[in-house]
Amino acid sequence: MRPQYDTDFYAWAKYHAQLLRSGQLDGADWINIAEELDGMSKSEQRALRSTLKNLLLHLLKWQYQPSRQGNSWRKSIRHSRHKIMLLLRDSPSLRPQIPLMLAEEYRHAQQDAADETRLAPDTFPAHCPFSIAQILDEDFWPAT
Repeated sequence: MRPQYDTDFYAWAKYHAQLLRSGQLDGADWINIAEELDGMSKSEQRALRSTLKNLLLHLLKWQYQPSRQGNSWRKSIRHSRHKIMLLLRDSPSLRPQIPLMLAEEYRHAQQDAADETRLAPDTFPAHCPFSIAQILDEDFWPAT
């Protein structure tokens, strides 16, 4: 019995993976396969956006609250950089999207930094003070 996309996604995915591996393309559910591939690409993009925002948040906190710098922030910055490196290694076509993502996600990181530090929002620059190279550089730590 052919599993249905709407009733058992796991079985549907396994079934179609086997169909495609064996070259039985006539029985494939192409519409839902295409939807899933689109969803996977959006998921990678969302993961990069989310990780970039988290990295920006912690870089801002590092720079604007030097007295609170600690291992937790250091670990978060390192983890985020590593995750971005892995995402870009697996999906290098996301790299050209970073400038736009940076511009969009910085505003959110700036707001979160103001909330978390209890500093006035205008304490933080209106535009990202870090270059993409700095953001991704594992040896870059904002000056305090």
